[in-house]
Amino acid sequence: MISDDTIERVRESADIVGIIGEYVELKRQGSDYRGPCPFHQGTNRNFSVSAKKAMYYCFVCKESGDVFKFLQKRLGLDWPSAVRAVAERSGVAVVETHSHRDQQEKDTREPIWEVNGAAADYFHRMLWEDDLGAAARAYLEERGVSRELADRVHIGFAPREIGLMRAGLNTIGFDSDRLIDAGLLVVPDEGTEPRPRFRNRLVFPIYDLSSRVVGFGGRLLGPGEPKYLNSADSPVFSKGKLLYGLNWAKQAARRDERILVVEGYFDVLRLIGAGVESVVAPMGTALTEDQAKLVRRYTSRVYLLYDSDKAGLTATFRSGDELLTQGASVQVVTLPDKEDPDTFVRTHGAKGLEAQIASSIDVFERKIQLLERGGWFADLRKKRQALDRLLPTLRATTDQLTRDMYLNYAANAAGVSRDLLQRELSEPPRSRTGRAPSRVQPAASRVAQPEAAAPTEVARSASNRGSDRPPRRRMAGERTIGAERALVRMLLHVPAYFEQVIERVGVDGFRDDDLREIFAAMMEHGADAGHDVLAEHLGGDTVATMQELLEENGGLDHADETVAGSLASMHERDITERLSEIDRESPLASDVEKDELTREKMRLTEELRSLGGRWWKKFR
Repeated sequence: MISDDTIERVRESADIVGIIGEYVELKRQGSDYRGPCPFHQGTNRNFSVSAKKAMYYCFVCKESGDVFKFLQKRLGLDWPSAVRAVAERSGVAVVETHSHRDQQEKDTREPIWEVNGAAADYFHRMLWEDDLGAAARAYLEERGVSRELADRVHIGFAPREIGLMRAGLNTIGFDSDRLIDAGLLVVPDEGTEPRPRFRNRLVFPIYDLSSRVVGFGGRLLGPGEPKYLNSADSPVFSKGKLLYGLNWAKQAARRDERILVVEGYFDVLRLIGAGVESVVAPMGTALTEDQAKLVRRYTSRVYLLYDSDKAGLTATFRSGDELLTQGASVQVVTLPDKEDPDTFVRTHGAKGLEAQIASSIDVFERKIQLLERGGWFADLRKKRQALDRLLPTLRATTDQLTRDMYLNYAANAAGVSRDLLQRELSEPPRSRTGRAPSRVQPAASRVAQPEAAAPTEVARSASNRGSDRPPRRRMAGERTIGAERALVRMLLHVPAYFEQVIERVGVDGFRDDDLREIFAAMMEHGADAGHDVLAEHLGGDTVATMQELLEENGGLDHADETVAGSLASMHERDITERLSEIDRESPLASDVEKDELTREKMRLTEELRSLGGRWWKKFR
């Protein structure tokens, strides 16, 4: 049996509009939502759902009830199955007992919820009641965050001292093992003293849909990396399946019929303080598939308010593709240069933000806008590349009407026929080498950024991501990745080759993400700057790759041949890729352009044939 307390908790946590909306097309009418009745197959909007009353009612057939009764009648479920179905959608665990007299068995996640809640209170007290929180209080004042607003989201402060938090929570009954299980303490090495995961950080509690503290996000005060750190995955926390602020935004999203997606905790905080409550943030950069599904549960209209730098644009289009896959309507809000939602709303308030939202443009239109400004449709080769950047979004768009409009828009912008674009769309996605991949990647990982990042920004963006960055993509075959790895390894051990190498290859010549970032750091800071200096400008994964290369010190006496052979393999790959591009550009070309492409293909084919094993001699 399911206890009465559990049933009430499920009922309170349930989003009745969202659940019924999975089966009935609901539209807002006043404070309620209306749609055709699913019980008497009505066509008029006589079926009403009230979020406030948590009830539904049909004015024609008089059917009425709560969310449990709806699923019972609509799906033919019995009472316990209906409760379980609602609980699953609401993130509430159901533990059954044999009878009402039996003591209810605790959810296995309850101990983690309890200790997280206690930790949130501890961090909050440290911020406002302890001298150690003075710097954090000053930082909030500098950012213009009032005590009232900070209290509303329960911001706290994690002290630098190693044993302070543990002692405080031990005192109220939470032992160290429990703190370790919750991820609040970490054990660096076996036999060493546990250390707090969050130290000298402003701490934002992260809540689930039932407003339980499931984890934390910490903003470092002072120098160091990573600047932002989230809780590790646990039975209650998975950063790719949660959205910061959704516990507050879910009702406002229904009211406003929209959700605003921003990048960070402070953006959410600032908008809430200005009265814009339908706002959430992912705990990374772009939205994941699970996060996009969460957003879509509450609205079909989504506005993306990411930064306008290159990293922000990449996150915008990745998030846009995930949302389009879920059938959402996606708009991009572009703020003035050097502004983010936090700074903009602080200066211009909610009224200024609403004006920016009103002038937002469709995510696909924004993508084409950037491509046009960058001259991507100006010549044949760039046009081919521009279309490759648009196809992932077209493939991600599941709403057929929206996809049809996107197809027309892209064809007009690129100056190609719609039929040709439709044929391209029906083919499997292609890799950078022009070959169809062995498996289709998720929308978020397929999207390409309209504007390429400058070399110096590669290392910087890696440093900002730290250990929480998304999984990396490997974009070339093992042979050429091996050549890239051998080349970078030699440059790390023998920096004297660097000047010769950069005459023949640039940052874009590397397909492996880690190797590209190491090479970019060498270009920015000098190959002989020292390994510690380079490491300071790389993310954690890239530093690990560099360390591996430094530990591989064999074959240094054959550096000439290794460097030259690596460059030869990379050059051959580039020629092969260009030949594939020519084959793909030909259908878009005029007769004159086709003649030029044919001549280029003949020249490259001859060059590829002539390279053989003599390339390294040219290098020497």
